Amino acid sequence: MHESVKELIALVEQGKFVEAIQKFYSENASMQENNDPPRTGLAALLEREKQFLNSIQRMHVHRADSFVVDGNRAAINWIFEITDGEGKRRRLDEVAYQLWQDGKIVRERFYYDPRQRQTEV
Repeated sequence: MHESVKELIALVEQGKFVEAIQKFYSENASMQENNDPPRTGLAALLEREKQFLNSIQRMHVHRADSFVVDGNRAAINWIFEITDGEGKRRRLDEVAYQLWQDGKIVRERFYYDPRQRQTEV
């Protein structure tokens, strides 16, 4: 699984967000932001990612600061800098906590301070 996580990180760092979801998320995967209700199903995850990418002007930085793998669980500390649809540049420092089964992510939850969305860099 360690190699799969590294490959997922490489795709995201190349800006291949949709491709990463297509390759590494199960058909019934769920994705959750902090305490928001989870989105479920690969089609819904792909649609949400496409909507997000269409809503921003530019993704400046997308890198993993660090990651750990323990059995079928992984945690990735992502750093993103984004120019949003209003032209404001924002930084998001978050941890993605993932549960993997059969080489695919079945559950992922993002933990971050939501105030980051309001603060320009």
